[in-house]
Amino acid sequence: MTAENVALERDGHLAIVTVNRPSKLNALDDQTIAELDEAFAALDVDDGVGAVIVTGAGEKAFVAGADISVLAKQGVLDGKENARRGQALTDRIENCSKPVLAAVNGFALGGGLELALACDVRFASSNAKLGLPEVSLGIIPGYGGTQRLPRLVGSGVALHLILQGDPIDAEEALRIGLVNGVFEPEDLMEKCKKVASRMVTRGPTALALAKQAVRRGAQMSMSDALTLEADLFGIISSTDEMKEGMAAFLEKRKPSWLRK
Repeated sequence: MTAENVALERDGHLAIVTVNRPSKLNALDDQTIAELDEAFAALDVDDGVGAVIVTGAGEKAFVAGADISVLAKQGVLDGKENARRGQALTDRIENCSKPVLAAVNGFALGGGLELALACDVRFASSNAKLGLPEVSLGIIPGYGGTQRLPRLVGSGVALHLILQGDPIDAEEALRIGLVNGVFEPEDLMEKCKKVASRMVTRGPTALALAKQAVRRGAQMSMSDALTLEADLFGIISSTDEMKEGMAAFLEKRKPSWLRK
């Protein structure tokens, strides 16, 4: 499939995925969701990619939500299928073996915020607005927002945001832990690249297993999650990557990870 609504570029070991529908404020339609899904499927198995940054084209929006003109026509079956399609995308992003950072460069509303919630780290521009306004349209979040937001900021804060439906600014998003940092619009991408580039210097298998431990462990009891952590620690302890990391530390040099 030739991508029309999603642009992919490489900067060393970083991949930058841009939702490219600025005339529609980068709204998610079926084609855009399919193109994003295909892009992340390819990036997940690309050994040359160490981290991924997701952003939106233009200066107004990260992703301003789903395409309302499409949602307005859906019935029960269409609605469920649409939700499952969006959830499949956010699941793919969340389960990507590489660190995924969101550069929220404007409006991140509805499906746009749900896309950002699936990322590991979120940085916002100072002019960003974030929210789940679905109840104002007579619907509910359907791309994972009702589940990921409370897991990130707590159920009380999440319910306040979801039931009120009003967006919040970047500073409030930082205060409640929805984003990890706020930067001026002209600095946002470089700050994201700096953090992502730092992550790329870490062991790729270690990064993937650390993500697994956090993501999967959050769905388990503490006892089961600690067992998972021990299992993953055992797995990483048998790898050449661990041996190289330990040797580099003892020899006071930078490790040489296997990247293409």
